[in-house]
Amino acid sequence: MAKSFKYIILGGGVSAGYAAREFSKQGLKPGELAIISKEAVAPYERPALSKAYLFPESPARLPGFHVCVGSGGERQLPEWYTEKGIELILSTEIVKADITTKSLTSAGGETFNYETLIIATGSTVIRLTDFGVQGADAKNIFYLREIEDADKLYEAIKAKKNGKAVIVGGGYIGLELSAVLKLNNVDVNMVYPEPWCMPRLFTSDIAHFYEGYYANKGVKIIKGTVATGFTANSDGEVKEVKLKDGRVLEADIVVVGVGGRPLTTLFKGQVAEEKGGIKTDSFFKTSIPYVYAVGDVATFPLKLYGELRRVEHVDHSRKSAEQAVKAIKASEDGKTVEEYDYLPYFYSRAFDLSWQFYGDNVGESVLFGDNNPESPKVKFGAYWIKDGKVVGAFLEGGTAEENNAIAKIARVQPPVENLDQLAKEGLSFANKI
Repeated sequence: MAKSFKYIILGGGVSAGYAAREFSKQGLKPGELAIISKEAVAPYERPALSKAYLFPESPARLPGFHVCVGSGGERQLPEWYTEKGIELILSTEIVKADITTKSLTSAGGETFNYETLIIATGSTVIRLTDFGVQGADAKNIFYLREIEDADKLYEAIKAKKNGKAVIVGGGYIGLELSAVLKLNNVDVNMVYPEPWCMPRLFTSDIAHFYEGYYANKGVKIIKGTVATGFTANSDGEVKEVKLKDGRVLEADIVVVGVGGRPLTTLFKGQVAEEKGGIKTDSFFKTSIPYVYAVGDVATFPLKLYGELRRVEHVDHSRKSAEQAVKAIKASEDGKTVEEYDYLPYFYSRAFDLSWQFYGDNVGESVLFGDNNPESPKVKFGAYWIKDGKVVGAFLEGGTAEENNAIAKIARVQPPVENLDQLAKEGLSFANKI
């Protein structure tokens, strides 16, 4: 027997939880909405997995970080969905999606029909086994995407007390997990091929601070090379990491963070795609009027820069989900909503550090403040200037007010005449706007 719903959200991540809240706000009859998720738990705030979930003392655990606590909202426990008449269909993998018949089929052979579909499938991690890296299927080689992954890593950290870890990748996951493993007294080597960490966002000046800070905390950084193979012990557990430059690193634990790819396979050839994602309009409607796509999988018009973009970040996952639901409900009432006008926003927290970035990191960059990793009280930042205007701003160690100021400057894009003067003014330039 097929189950039928007015609305189905496919995917049970951050976007699903925020979309459910917006549906509830907009008015929903019991039984109209279902969330179908491969995971066994209700939607939760995914960023916790690379931070507090792995803390040695008082680690975060569910139900503590179910959505929507990440943005200061109410915690949506499984009972919340029941109370709102929303069906949570968990531990269910969809293996076929047919847009013409408006149906989804699960691995267990169940069929789910919908009138309106929201694709919120998110991303999957890129695995070294995808490239046939020798020994990459050894035990204790971890990837971090879901709570199940975090549980396995947590158990390994406890089992390999004071062990050795190799982190493959120098982006978000690499930096956040190097910090949290160090807090667990693990010996950490971080390996990445680029000339500095977080190259998609950081300039060499920004990276100089973080690499120095991490080195002071005992994290060993190996740049300009990659892992080409792994050896295992007689139990099949990883023992060594072979690097392209010939070095061999001992390892009890390996964590790989080399990027992700959006989960769009189910819809190939059924909806228009662009830039690696599902193409949408400003209301997250796809080329099929009753199908929407939000979060990591959506390639949408970024109004501020007049171009199509795909954004992988929790902030956009939340906001795009809310926008899609508002648009769906408005169109049913013959109304319209404002176009999505997103200001790109990224942040991270590790050790005692906390940075925020707003806007676009294109053009010329200007560093301000003190980026010396030895400084006792750290506060520094950068502006990006393109066509004589500030288009992006980064700040480490900012207060809430200061972070708001750099957000505003990235949105307003004030003109700049003298870059040396801008470097001297630093934060005070943002505070004037």
